Amino acid sequence: MKILSVFIFIISMSTMANSDFEKAEQLFRQNKLVEAKALFEKHLKANPNHTKTLEYLGDIAGKNKNWDEAIGYYKKIKIQYPLNADYHYKYGGALGMKAKEINKFKALNLLGDVEESFLTAAKLDPKHIDTRWALVVFFTELPGIVGGSESKAQKYADELMKLSKVDGFMAKGFIDEYFERYTKAEINYKKAHEIGNSKTTFQKLYDLYLKKMKQPQKAAELKKQFEK
Repeated sequence: MKILSVFIFIISMSTMANSDFEKAEQLFRQNKLVEAKALFEKHLKANPNHTKTLEYLGDIAGKNKNWDEAIGYYKKIKIQYPLNADYHYKYGGALGMKAKEINKFKALNLLGDVEESFLTAAKLDPKHIDTRWALVVFFTELPGIVGGSESKAQKYADELMKLSKVDGFMAKGFIDEYFERYTKAEINYKKAHEIGNSKTTFQKLYDLYLKKMKQPQKAAELKKQFEK
């Protein structure tokens, strides 16, 4: 009977832990991050190496821009699963966001790890769109003196083009816009919008007309068409 009681107790505790995790997931989907975090942390105490819980806590930290906390969680899961592209991508993303917010000289120490994480994710998953977007932005915005390269950015924009025409044209438009080639950016954004016709494609083209090309009439016409 004692053995049976212990067995029942163990099953009961396991059920409670799973219940906490499921409730936390539901709260996360509802964007109730404070409540979700409390339950995920409770679940993690009982299951210290639970990968999905670590990932959720990293995601919550990222949403709250607590980059050091996010980096810590993502580092653990990428070590657990070194062949998972998502985990390398998230780790690199958190490092990159931290680098953007700290002293430029300190940020230089992070850039190598950011690049390595994104490149690793890209190699692990040839169809990982988010990673290729991250590499487009990384190589475009990074000064050439510390590794920035338009040719490298274009390489990953070309890879995006093979995976998704919308993302490919958007990426090429992004590069053109960054280097102030606004006419070329317009062509690429228009192609992306013709294919995707989404809020995202509309907004990029609209902002280009309004803020960069200083053509409010084109912006107004685009908005009118999109709202139809």
